[in-house]
Amino acid sequence: MFQHETKIRVRYADTDQMGYVYYGNYARFYEIGRVESLRSLGLTYKELEEQGVMMPVLENHSKYHAPALYDEYLTIRTKIEKTPSVRIIFHYEIENEQGKLIHQGETLLVFVNMATNRPCRMPEVMEKVLKPYFNEG
Repeated sequence: MFQHETKIRVRYADTDQMGYVYYGNYARFYEIGRVESLRSLGLTYKELEEQGVMMPVLENHSKYHAPALYDEYLTIRTKIEKTPSVRIIFHYEIENEQGKLIHQGETLLVFVNMATNRPCRMPEVMEKVLKPYFNEG
C-alpha cells in the first residue's frame, strides 16, 4: 500500500455561510491529495500527460463525519491500496487539527491514451515508482 499526507489550510473561499467547508470542495481536496501524493513519488500529472496519458475520474464517493471549519489546518491522507492496472482507486481520509477523522472519500480514475481516447494500462513510469509499495507474487 502507498500512503501520503498533505496539509492544507481551509480558506474563506472554501466555506459556506456557516463557516463550514462547502461539500463540493472535497473533490478539490481529493485532487490536491492525489497530485501531491504522486509528486512525492517524483511523478507529476504533467509528465503523464506529456507521455500521452490522462486520468479522468469515473467515480467520486464522499462520507462526511463532521464539518471542516474556516481556518482549520487539515491533513489529507491519500492511499493507493491495490496495484493499479487500467484503473486506479485513491482512498482519502481527512483529519482536522485535533486529529479527528472528519471525512472519508474515494475516487476511481482510469488511464486513457490521449491519442486514441481509449483506456490503457498504467504507464510504465508510474508502475516503476509504485512497485516497491506492493508485495505481489
